[in-house]
Amino acid sequence: MPDLFRVPLQAIAYLGFAWLLGHFATIPPFHYGDPARASIKLSLNHATARIKPCVKLTQEQIAEFAANMRRTEACERARLPLQLEMDIDGEQTLKLAADPTGLWDDGPASIYERFDAEPGAHHIDVRLRDTARAEGWDYCASKDVMLEAGKYFTVTFKAETGGFRFR
Repeated sequence: MPDLFRVPLQAIAYLGFAWLLGHFATIPPFHYGDPARASIKLSLNHATARIKPCVKLTQEQIAEFAANMRRTEACERARLPLQLEMDIDGEQTLKLAADPTGLWDDGPASIYERFDAEPGAHHIDVRLRDTARAEGWDYCASKDVMLEAGKYFTVTFKAETGGFRFR
């Protein structure tokens, strides 16, 4: 007789738990941004140049390494910080230096920023420096865009495909 009641009671308990979980997962509703404004997202992950250039090894230096560890160049691991600027309609919106990741500062620098803007026509300029140059930029891009309310516009970067991409 106890089994006769246990299964329906378990089913009721599971349904009640599932209802509570569903209720608290949707109430209160979460909005990612203002539906009356447009959002611009800048997202990139890029490895900059090394702080010191690689040095070619001589045949004697190469021979000193174990056979499975031989290489033709010795490179310092640490990388430069990534310099980035972004202007929207001629106003500087973002200026930052992103440090490289990794235990020895040898990984890529990552940037993720989000800006809200008024819907309509805008002009976006983006500049990036990934080398040790003191002035100027290694990558520059400009785009006239039409932003829609409640929509996202993304700016990404991949050096392999030529630089900045606007979508």
